[in-house]
Amino acid sequence: MREYSRPVKVEISQDARLPDTVFARAAEEPDTVALRRQESGQWRDVTCQQFRDDVAAIAKALIAAGIEHGDRVALMSRTRYEWTTIDYAIWAVGAVTVPIYETSSADQVEWILGDSGSRAVFTETTEHADRVRTVQGSLPELRDIWVIEDGALAEFTETGTGIEDSTLEERRTAGDVDELATLIYTSGTTGRPKGCELTHRNLLFTIANVNDGPLQAVYSQADRSTILFLPLAHSFARIIQIGCIESRTVMGHFPTTGPELIDQFGVFKPTFLLAVPRVFEKVFTKAEQKAVSEGKGKIFNAATETAIAYSRALDNGHVPFMLRLKHAVFGKLVYSKLMDRMGGRARHAVSGGSALGDRLGHYFRGIGLTIIEGYGLTETSAPTAVNSPEKNKIGTVGAPFPGVSIRIADDGEVLCKGDHIMRGYWNNPKATEEAFDEDGWYRTGDLGSLDEDGYLTITGRKKEIIVTAAGKNVAPAVLEDRIRSNTLVSQCMVLGDNRNFVSALITVDPEALEFWKQQNNKSGDTADLAEDPDLVAAVQEAVDHANEAVSKAESVRKFKILPTDFSEEQGQMTASLKLKRHVVANQFSREIEELYAG
Repeated sequence: MREYSRPVKVEISQDARLPDTVFARAAEEPDTVALRRQESGQWRDVTCQQFRDDVAAIAKALIAAGIEHGDRVALMSRTRYEWTTIDYAIWAVGAVTVPIYETSSADQVEWILGDSGSRAVFTETTEHADRVRTVQGSLPELRDIWVIEDGALAEFTETGTGIEDSTLEERRTAGDVDELATLIYTSGTTGRPKGCELTHRNLLFTIANVNDGPLQAVYSQADRSTILFLPLAHSFARIIQIGCIESRTVMGHFPTTGPELIDQFGVFKPTFLLAVPRVFEKVFTKAEQKAVSEGKGKIFNAATETAIAYSRALDNGHVPFMLRLKHAVFGKLVYSKLMDRMGGRARHAVSGGSALGDRLGHYFRGIGLTIIEGYGLTETSAPTAVNSPEKNKIGTVGAPFPGVSIRIADDGEVLCKGDHIMRGYWNNPKATEEAFDEDGWYRTGDLGSLDEDGYLTITGRKKEIIVTAAGKNVAPAVLEDRIRSNTLVSQCMVLGDNRNFVSALITVDPEALEFWKQQNNKSGDTADLAEDPDLVAAVQEAVDHANEAVSKAESVRKFKILPTDFSEEQGQMTASLKLKRHVVANQFSREIEELYAG
């Protein structure tokens, strides 16, 4: 199939705006819980009225500070309650939010603030503010830097107490649905980040049709709630934030994906989860390591294979009696404990950012947590295709949600249309023109295929296709995703352009390595063990698993374990954890040449 469309379910009115729901709920149900926020390690309820009041107080302070309709205001912070209140306050005065990852370097901050022409910036900490001040001299349009922590935000909101409610209401209702809501900058894997212009219509259309379409069962559950812990500078987390507000889902914020996050699941007890695949991989790995350390490794492995088999049988429409019996036994012995670790109430999870992998998807569905994968880009307001709990084709990224069309070009590129697609790149008409074909279809840059039901499978990036010396085209994503699915592996970069064969650079997950060393009586760090025969053999299993998915000519013939993991700090990864291939190739050029020597 070359093209698939779904009719729109929800049309967005011309006078709709993102803050409307915040103010409407405060008037209609002021005492209903809208969010929960952490204070001194405890979760506290925030009512609809309290949330609206917090948004309004910041919005009035913005007006008092001279922020005008259409001005850009940047926001640099970890995920926290204040992120959402500031975001909605900026929208409430008709301004435009410009998110910046709190891990961004001074150079990246300078580019985004300068390119967007931001008039002001909120920073979480004084350290972030100092980072901005180091480049402020080259930013003539930047007037104000406001800090969130240590009571500074409360001091800022005090400056708006003289602004009347009527003044704020006039500003809030002045714009229309097609005005700019946010500039989200791309990762910049191949050059300077580009600012994606997303309007109120883009974001409201996306949420309305996803919530009323493929994710209806997720967002319609009674007493629904979730913890938002992904960076809100990322379009995936941002659209979930809006989805929670629009669907009246109780939302909590947590600033990290570290080990303490799992403990918060047990306290917060979310009804659904959202994460990138790496989080689900860590949940599985930690459960496996715990079982092995307690001498229950064989039981865990048997339970794992049973869960995967059970999920696959569900796809086939028939679960054999003995498999149902084994599944029920392991449900009490193993699965229930892992589900309890995730709060005990979640039955669905939404995954985005990269491929989850067939095995992990079947495992989690087999234990009772259906992970719904989707696909999209910053330019498409995050999603373009989404699976649904009712028809979840594991291994695909779902079908286009209502109101969206997907087409596969002759060269295999995925093209799409719909009101979710950005209006263009900020200050970059050339890039905007190049992003669309002559018929107005947005060029995603990804390669994929559609099945008979319109479900999309992504096979790679158009610009990342490797052409070997023999002329064989190789999509690295297929191999990399399968290699990364191994618990020992952190990152992987497949090589082979203009070479005689395909190879790979692989990094080891530091936490997984510590456990592996205990189990194998080894010592030393990754650099010491990079050529250890046992570690090489363990990673070879991941490579063999990946090679099963491709032809012999496309398979990884050789690989090298690197002495250190890829990171944003070292420049190899973007803030959204995308690989900067040109940086890796440059930094590890010696190791690459060693792979092809002789």
